Parts: sequence; structure tokens; C-alpha cells
Amino acid sequence: MSQSTDSFGAKGSLEVGSNSYEIYRINTVEGSKNLPYSLKVLLENLLRTEDGANVTKEQIAALGNWDENADPDTEIQFTPARVIMQDFTGVPCVVDLATMREAVGDLGGDPAKINPLAPAEMVIDHSVIIEDFGNPQAFEKNIEIEYQRNEERYQFLRWGQTAFNEFAVVPPDTGIVHQVNIERLARTVMVREGKAYPDSCVGTDSHTTMVNGLGVLGWGVGGIEAEAAMLGQPVSMLIPRVVGFKLTGSTKPGVTATDVVLTITEMLRKHGVVGKFVEFYGDGVAEVPLANRATIGNMSPEFGSTCAIFPIDDVTLDYLRLTGRDDEQVALVEAYAKEQGLWHDPSNEPRFSEYLELDLGEVVPSIAGPKRPQDRIILSESKKTFREQLPSYTSGVEGNGVEGTTFPASDPVQPGSDEQADNSTPVTPVEAAVPSAEGRVSKPVEVKMNDGRSFTLDHGHVAIASITSCTNTSNPSVMMAAGLLAKKAADKGLTRKPWVKTSMAPGSKVVTAYYDAAGLWESLEKVGFYLVGYGCATCIGNSGPLEQEISDAINANDITATAVLSGNRNFEGRISPDVKMNYLASPPLVIAYALAGTMDFDFENDAIGKDDDGNDVFLKDIWPSAEEVDAAIKGAIKKDLFTKEYADVFAGDERWQSLQTPEGKTFAWDEKSTYVRKPNYFDGMKMETTPVTDIKGARVLAKLGDSVTTDHISPAGNIKADSPAGKYLAERGVERKDFNSYGSRRGNHEVMVRGTFANIRLKNQLLDGVEGGFTRNFLNGGEQTTIFEASEAYQEAGVPLVVLGGKEYGSGSSRDWAAKGTRLLGVKAVIAESFERIHRSNLIGMGVLPLQFPAGKTADDLGLDGTETFEITGIEALNEGTTPKTVKVVATKDGSEPIEFDAVVRIDTPGEADYYRNDGILQYVLRNLVKNAA
Repeated sequence: MSQSTDSFGAKGSLEVGSNSYEIYRINTVEGSKNLPYSLKVLLENLLRTEDGANVTKEQIAALGNWDENADPDTEIQFTPARVIMQDFTGVPCVVDLATMREAVGDLGGDPAKINPLAPAEMVIDHSVIIEDFGNPQAFEKNIEIEYQRNEERYQFLRWGQTAFNEFAVVPPDTGIVHQVNIERLARTVMVREGKAYPDSCVGTDSHTTMVNGLGVLGWGVGGIEAEAAMLGQPVSMLIPRVVGFKLTGSTKPGVTATDVVLTITEMLRKHGVVGKFVEFYGDGVAEVPLANRATIGNMSPEFGSTCAIFPIDDVTLDYLRLTGRDDEQVALVEAYAKEQGLWHDPSNEPRFSEYLELDLGEVVPSIAGPKRPQDRIILSESKKTFREQLPSYTSGVEGNGVEGTTFPASDPVQPGSDEQADNSTPVTPVEAAVPSAEGRVSKPVEVKMNDGRSFTLDHGHVAIASITSCTNTSNPSVMMAAGLLAKKAADKGLTRKPWVKTSMAPGSKVVTAYYDAAGLWESLEKVGFYLVGYGCATCIGNSGPLEQEISDAINANDITATAVLSGNRNFEGRISPDVKMNYLASPPLVIAYALAGTMDFDFENDAIGKDDDGNDVFLKDIWPSAEEVDAAIKGAIKKDLFTKEYADVFAGDERWQSLQTPEGKTFAWDEKSTYVRKPNYFDGMKMETTPVTDIKGARVLAKLGDSVTTDHISPAGNIKADSPAGKYLAERGVERKDFNSYGSRRGNHEVMVRGTFANIRLKNQLLDGVEGGFTRNFLNGGEQTTIFEASEAYQEAGVPLVVLGGKEYGSGSSRDWAAKGTRLLGVKAVIAESFERIHRSNLIGMGVLPLQFPAGKTADDLGLDGTETFEITGIEALNEGTTPKTVKVVATKDGSEPIEFDAVVRIDTPGEADYYRNDGILQYVLRNLVKNAA
């Protein structure tokens, strides 16, 4: 850690007990006193890393004199204190680091010099799939399958843990990355080489913002940016606008943290906070427990902000104590925060760019869905809203609500099944699809299970009810409420409906421990919620297969099944290929929906079931009171639970420790591996950069609409047998049952490029009425083919490609493969109406040019249908050291006048321009490392 040039004389010392720490005082910069908390953290960062080149006196002064009303225009270089990764997005980081070691050797450097320069920690949490459920053996069986499928990846990560300095791995089946981060890894105040400074981090998962609840500034970045941060590169950013969100009052009984966060998500998404910081302040902050703060911070990507942060106060300190941080650390956090003006003082209102306010007492029980987290539905109106939305999810529906012809099943097969879903147990439609007596679309289908059970499935039936995801499983108030609701339901003889796949995937082993301490596990199991694993599970699409007969019935009859989960993401096609409508709900409501069995349900007026005496049971009869929840938390959750479960968090169990681990500075790549392969980003790379060129003769690979997420772009979920990725694996002798998910194969670029733009719900407007990873190949007359096969043909012919998009292109999770796959498909530019922050940055990091249509214009407005040939000129100005504001685009097609427009260049900072000139961020970093070592 180099010394600051300290232009402001900020360096000093802080005495805490018997310890002395070097600190950089924020108050030495004019204007700093009433900066928002988040900008004070950035200011300290600049003071400590000032070097006169990347971080200058002028940048520091500009941050102190921040004009809250101005649009962002001042670039700064933020150096995060550490990097946090999950295994899906983290594996490519380690693959790239391993490849960089070899590339450094090829360029004449020392491979051992490639190490994380900032502490990097990975939590393996994305690999467990819910193959088994609803029984006491589910957890062990799912782990066993997980290790069988992922042995190569896990061996590679164990090698990385031993080969790289400053790289630690939390082994599988320990917890979810963001929960482990707040319960164990986060420092709040870092200490390194005698310096004390605010903890900050970037992470390879967009929900890194969960740690904002602890006062830690951090957000999700693509794996590409994370790798650069690990290698000491600062994050180039513009000083943002900061939205002050004032909290007042306190929540009413019956209102959960989930209800609060869904309300805040709706408010902030409507207000518009993309690219902005959100910071909470006001008297109501003290009323928000730390776990609720973390839940709110977690959902920052859902409302689109860069972060959603709470300042440090007594609530922060109490949480640090509860989770086992030692007294010395807690004392340092308190002393440092008060010394630096980072302690929350409700009487001192910082200056903000924009203001919102919420009286917590006005929040009501809510869910969100059926395909976006910001689409909040008041629980009391959920049945009515579901009925209004259902017709658009059933095939062939006319305005009178009667269904027409059903479509054949087209969704991918679940892991473990050998053939298309409609070839096993027959299912019998009870009647033609007609409006039910209550006036909703209905299509009852009788299902007979192999074990003798039989029941009727219909539109809206809940196929999946899952307590999962970091958002809520870290929150004792909602988790304990779920346990208590389960107990009351079990005591009345209620359990899940037989068609509901139920699962409990806690965010850490602490949850299991406090359920045991509270005596609630048995009740959870009685209503169907058995432990299935410690991981993200359903929230990332690892819901696993439905029971075969149920899947057959859904697909053969085009039943619109639903899923309810306590997660943060419910995008189309994400949760399960068998499920069309997905809803986010609090953990107790997830159980309630499992008991009810359908989304077509009014919890105020409809009975969930009957008790053992035949009496109707309503939600109000089993909903735990706030007093009951508080008492259970106080009785069961103690400091020793955290200290015990996290005592040796990096060691792992016997399975992890017994893995055969390669040794050496460089990794011994196995050419036969279908999980981990050496990528080709650095092939033929030289120290000198190649000048950037204009794009000529380009064709359109895909023309896409609004809100195309990284879930649509990045390979995710199951690998379909007849997909390009499935064919690739089959050609290499991998059996269908061992295909695993795209996420688990992120270390193999050959699999991933074949799965890019292959989401089953992708709508490429080059084709009519076709969903999935398909396009037209204009080299052979516009014939329909897969996107990958078209890309192969175009690249072989030397034809560059472009993608056309709409608003919010690339929203959703921070998926590096959404950019890497785009690059490997031969796409040179993406032209969209607007971009999500992380994906735009990642495209540049992979050498793909992000362009925007002229303000207010769309592809359709300009007359573009995607059949044109594109020429983009003006890019070469970048070779002169300047970034053009616009470039000229000319699109031509036979028999029509050329379409010309000026596209806005979305290379927003000089740092991004450097990355683009180097053909990517990794090449830029690698060249600099070799130069600096010379």
C-alpha cells in the first residue's frame, strides 16, 4: 500500500485503547462537513490514495466542493478495500488470473507477480441445485450431487486458494456470499499495514450492496472490473448524484422487512435512481434493525441505484457485537466513525441531490411480480391482480377470457431427465379451457402420480415455494416469522399442497442454529420446508426439476404455473422453465402460499385449509405477532451461534478437504476438461496496442426490445440437450444427466459463448413469434438458425456484428459473461436506447462499443428492422487520445435509402477509453503490470 502525497495534510493518528492507527482526516478538505456519508467514504479513499497522477489534488477538492445539483461530470478513481466474489462469477476471475500468469510469462514477466493486490474472498454459494426436497435426506443428497458435478471447478478453486496470495475461499454449503459478508467478512473499518480506513468493496454479484446496511460502501461490478480491482486498478467513476431517502416512523404489526423493501423498491424505481447513490437518513433510521437495513441494501440493483447505504450508529455496533466481532474491532469502528464524521446524527442533514421520504407506518403487506421486482402488489389485492394478469400468460387467450389452441412444450428439459417432458405419465384434461365459474381463465388437468397421489392442476397453481436468497434469509425477523407461522400451521394439521415443490435454503448455518434453538425445525418440516442446502438456489434458477408428472402436465397442457420465493429476482425464464409467473414474497408468505397452493387466493377472505376438527383456518389464525417474533429472536439468537458457525469458515468439511488439489505457480490445464479451460483473450497479444478501427459491413445478430436483462443475454440455468452448448458437451462424451448448469460451467468459454443470448424467453425481433436463442443468417438469405451458429458463419466470413436494443439494455445481475459472450460472438457494437451501468462498463471492458440512439429515438423510429448492413465511422478518433461524443451510423439495405444517424458514444470516462484502446480491461492491466515490473 503506497503512501499518499497528502496535499491536504490529512494524515494523522487515532488512538483507540492501547492501539494507534494512521488515518486520513476528512475534515481537512473544505466542504466535507455536510457531504453525504457515502461521499465522505469516497473522499477518505482519495485522500489516502492520492498519487498526483490517477488521484489528484483537484479531484479531492472537487469532491469536497461537490455540487449536489450538477449532473455528474468529474471523474475520480475509487480504490476499493477488498473484492468479494461468488463462485459462478468468481470462477472466471480465477481462470483469467491463472491465464494472466501464463500471459505475463509469454511477455517476459514473472508469473508469480500476478496476485490479488487487494484482499479477495470468494464464497461458493451458487452451485447447489434443489434436486431433492421434502425429506430429511434432501440436504445430503443435494450436496453429494453438487460435489459430483463440480469436482473439477472445486479442485481449481482450491488450487487458486493455495497458489494466490490474498485470496480466500469459503467452501460450499456454508452460506450465501452476501450473508457471509455481513455476518463474518465485512470489517466496517479496515486495518492494514497500520492504517485504519473505511471498509469498502466491489463484488462480482450485484447484491454486494447488501453490505451497505453495515455502513460499508460497495456495489456489484462485472467480473472483468473485479479482476482489475483485485490487481490494484482503481474503479473509474464519476462523482455521482446522491438521493437522500428520509425514513420516519416505524412499521405496523404484521408488516415485514420484505414489505418495506418492496415498497422502497417501487418508490425508487419510479423516481429514477439508475447510476445514483441512495443514502438513508432521518429519525427513522434508528428504528430500522441492521438486518432490515441489509435487506434494503440488498435490493439496490432492483431499484437501479449504485448503492443504498446506511450510516454507522449504535445499531451497527450492536450487530457487530452480536455476530462475534471482537471488542477491539467494535471500539475501533465507533471511534473511527465519530472522529471522521461518519457517525449518524439525525440532527445534521447532509446535502443531497434529490430527496424522498417514507413513513414506515404507511407500509402494508405486499408481494411483487409476476416478472419484475419493482412491480409491487398489495397483498389484499393480489388475487384480483393475478386474475387481471393471467390472460397474458396463457396461450391463445381472446378478450373474452376463453383459451384457444395450446402450444406444444418448448422449454428445456430439467437436469436429470433423458427426454422431452411429454413422454412419460399421461395426464388428462378434465375439460376444455374455459372461464371458471368465478370468471377467470381455468384449465383443470387431472394428474396421477406414480406413488398413488392424484390432484388437479390449474392455471395459477404454485409449483415452487422456496425460502431462498440472500435478501431475506439473512433477516431473523422474517425467518423467525416463517418458523412460527409453520408451527401454528403444523399444530392445526396443515401442510403444503401436493403439487408444490417446497424448499428451505438458509443464507448461513446460523439460521439453522437459531431454528434449532427455537425448536422450529420440526414444524417447518411438517409443512414441507426441509433443508435443501446453503446457497442461492431458486433465486438464481437452481430450483431443480419439478416432479416428472407435474412437469409433464404443465408442458403438455400449457398450464401457467407460478412460483413464490423470498428472493430478489423474478425475471421471465429465471426461476424454472416450467413456470411462467414468478412472485417475490416474505418467508412467512412463501409458506402461506405453499399451504394455499395457488396464486388465485385472497388471504383476507379465503381459508387456507381446515384444522383437524374441520374448522376453516385463515392466514390471520396462523400469522405470528410482532411480540412472538421478538421473543423468539431474543430467546434463540445469541453471539455464540455466530462465533461457533464462523470459527473456521475457510476450512470446509471433509469433502472439501479431501479434494485432490493441483500445485504450482501456473495451473495445469486439462484439455479434456469441460468445466475449466484456458480462455483465448490473450492469444497473440503483444505489448503494443493495435489501433482501433471503424466498423464496416456489419450485420445485426439480434434486434431486441426494452428491459433486455443480463439474464436474457448471459448463459444461465439448465443446458438444453439440442442447444449448441448441449451438442458441444454431448460431442465430448458428457451424458445428459451431467450437463449441469451454465453457471457451473462459467470457466469454459466454449460452453458459455454457445449459451449467450440463448435464454428461452429472449425475443429477437428479426424473427416473428419465435422465442429463444435464434436469429437469421443473412449470408444465406436470412435463414433461421441459432445465434451461435450464425455467429460462427459471420466470423468465418469476416463479417462484424452489431446488436440493436431498447431501454435499460443489460439491466439485472452483474454478469460478466453477458459481455464476454457478446465479445466472443463477434459483436463489435451494441446500439441501444439506454444501458444499465454495470453492463455498459463490462462491454467496454471486453472491447465492445456501447452506443445510444439519438435522444428520444428508437430503432423503429429510425426505420431499422435489423436486415440492414451497418457502417459506423468516427471511432478512430480514439486513436488520437480523444473520445468522440458521437459517431456516424449508416444502415443500408437493398431497395431503400440509407438510414443515417449520429449515435452517442457511451465511453463515459478517460479510463474507459484506455480500456477500449487496449481492446479490453484485462489487456490494459496486463500491459501495465509488465511495464511496471520492468
